[in-house]
Amino acid sequence: MRQQKRRVGIRATAYLFTFVVILYVAVFMNTPYIVYQPGSASEVAPMIKVENADPEEQGTFMMTTVSASYANVALLVASVFNSNAEVVLKETRLQDKTEQEYAAEQVFYMNSSQSYAVQAAYHAAKVPYEDIVDYLYVFSVPDSTNQGQFKPGDKIISVKGQHAADPAALSALLSAYKIGDTVEVVLQRGGKEISEQVKLVEVKDKETSAGRPGFGVVIGAVQKVQPKEEGKGVSFVDTNVGGPSAGLMFTMEIYNRLTPGDLTKGHRVAGTGTIDAEGNVGAIGGVKHKIVAADRKGAEFFFVPVKNYEEAKAKADQIGTDMKLIPVSTLSDALKYMEEQPVIKS
Repeated sequence: MRQQKRRVGIRATAYLFTFVVILYVAVFMNTPYIVYQPGSASEVAPMIKVENADPEEQGTFMMTTVSASYANVALLVASVFNSNAEVVLKETRLQDKTEQEYAAEQVFYMNSSQSYAVQAAYHAAKVPYEDIVDYLYVFSVPDSTNQGQFKPGDKIISVKGQHAADPAALSALLSAYKIGDTVEVVLQRGGKEISEQVKLVEVKDKETSAGRPGFGVVIGAVQKVQPKEEGKGVSFVDTNVGGPSAGLMFTMEIYNRLTPGDLTKGHRVAGTGTIDAEGNVGAIGGVKHKIVAADRKGAEFFFVPVKNYEEAKAKADQIGTDMKLIPVSTLSDALKYMEEQPVIKS
């Protein structure tokens, strides 16, 4: 009897151990893959604030996203049965970046796309503006000396109590010190300001290859667009997504609020595409997933960059959507199309 109980106990322990191993492998063990799927189609109106905005908007402009997940075994298995899932090698997406560096880069691209969207909308609405550097942004920390002080995604607020307006100003400020000196740097990380004591390291000047004191980080400048007319300011709330592909839809929403009338005409309008200050629309990735996301949210129209049209059309035909695809190469193309649409009366 005692031997039988012992066998049962051993068997139960073996089952439990096997279950734990399977659970770990399926859920917690990393794989070298990423799974792309349709993300969301989200209204951009709540993401943008425009001073003295024209309130007339019966329809909606929507940005579209791609869901990208670092895959565990369970997700890989599930993707086999999902016709909208796409599995790719992680290195295809990250290339030579870490996950943290890639995420920081995507945040930078989103912030830049917002600045370009404001510029393009001001230009189209004939609002004079000026473009200035808002802050310096850390992409990566290749020098191991300061990897404990800087993280990808940090904003550089001040150095020794002085604001560095742009990369050139930062270099000029640091030139007053020597390699090996320690300076106080105030950073913003995760919405909180922190102070770090940073040792200056030797960095090579791109033009002369001469050594000079620096942080040993890769930085970029995030632009801020200011109207020259009072009461025309534009600001963004946290969009909680990365990348530059919402530029076109941000621009259309801003333009709609800066100008009289309702550009949506009561329609549900989705789309994708980068934007530059002159209003040129650029190609993006993952358009087939964005088509599915927009269709699920009942979009009537989908603006797509000309270079992405064929891929978008193939996916639209595959899922049998009634959504109309409009290829565009400029903001003017998109504005003209909406201006020609009939008004839906509620």
